[in-house]
Amino acid sequence: MHNTKLFRISTVPTSLNVLLKGQLAFLQKHFELTAVSSAGAGLEEVREREKVKTHAIAMKRNISPLNDVMSLLKLYFYFRREKPLIVHSITPKAGLLSMIAAKMAGVPIRMHTYTGLIFPSKTGLMQRMMITVDKLLCACATDVYPEGKGVKKDLESYGITQKPLKILANGNVNGIDLDHYSLQALSLDQVKKLRQDLEIADNDFVFVFVGRLVKDKGINELVQAFGELGLGNVKLLLVGPFESKLDPLRTDTLKNIKEHPDIISVGLQKDVRPYFAISDALAFPSYREGFPNVVMQAGAMELPAIVTNINGCNEIIQEGVNGTVIPSKNVEALKIAMRRIVTDEVYRLFLKKNARPMIASRYQQKPVWEALLEEYRQLMQRKAGMAN
Repeated sequence: MHNTKLFRISTVPTSLNVLLKGQLAFLQKHFELTAVSSAGAGLEEVREREKVKTHAIAMKRNISPLNDVMSLLKLYFYFRREKPLIVHSITPKAGLLSMIAAKMAGVPIRMHTYTGLIFPSKTGLMQRMMITVDKLLCACATDVYPEGKGVKKDLESYGITQKPLKILANGNVNGIDLDHYSLQALSLDQVKKLRQDLEIADNDFVFVFVGRLVKDKGINELVQAFGELGLGNVKLLLVGPFESKLDPLRTDTLKNIKEHPDIISVGLQKDVRPYFAISDALAFPSYREGFPNVVMQAGAMELPAIVTNINGCNEIIQEGVNGTVIPSKNVEALKIAMRRIVTDEVYRLFLKKNARPMIASRYQQKPVWEALLEEYRQLMQRKAGMAN
């Protein structure tokens, strides 16, 4: 099996670098694996860390017909030349282009994992267009994998495909490395220094958000709710980049992030663990997710979470057990949840006590990787049986 060619594909290298960290090195022991995405430092990092081949093909995340056709042709000729047995994509644009190209090139096993869906949060013409795109993707794939029960339900209810939809392990695409995401993995001095550097007092309560600072992640609501809390000694720590072109925030939100004395924005961070370690609760009011790594990471770092009632989040967080689940796009509900977790210490400590065990019992990394490897083996056996 080690000579069997497996291509893992995403639109941008960050997805391979972050979402599949460690998994590619594990699979490389069993396949001749190549990681494919747009060029970037992240792709080089994947090659060095995972010890796998990489190949850069430019792909745009946004709708760009001319660029998309060029990307499709490059993928097609690459697949024709290299003849992989399996092409397995994640992320929307890479999924569409690589599934079409792989079908055209005669790749036998064409897999796509949905790490989230865009169309349920859209309306009108845009939603209809995105549904058509996903139907085309699934028509070209031989096998489709939703990341979690919520994504599966949406694919079924919108009639995206009649193909069987299989959730691997407990849903998450990569599981979580519990040794890495652990308070014990950090030194007390490191945590103390970060608090000092950010001017966070010992008696400050810290809400943390980790992710892209965009409208789709509920940042407008989060900043507004925080501004209206009316509690002393509470900070909001934002860890992640702005995306002013793809999904900009409101002008008043940007102004508050810049000027509010208790909002701290630190940008994109390579290692988010120290920021979890100096925080008391995760606030994650996203509009849509597949199966968010951030919520699992925060839980592993013993943080209770406030999440919205969306795919993935409502599977990881159980109401009143390891966090609380609120409606999305609802400033008042978010404000009430934030206020309770600050002021009700018994409630907060109960959630905190359950946070890590709830992640450890369901999302350890090794079983997720083993489940994926077994799926590859079964698909290869199915293909061999069809050929005989």
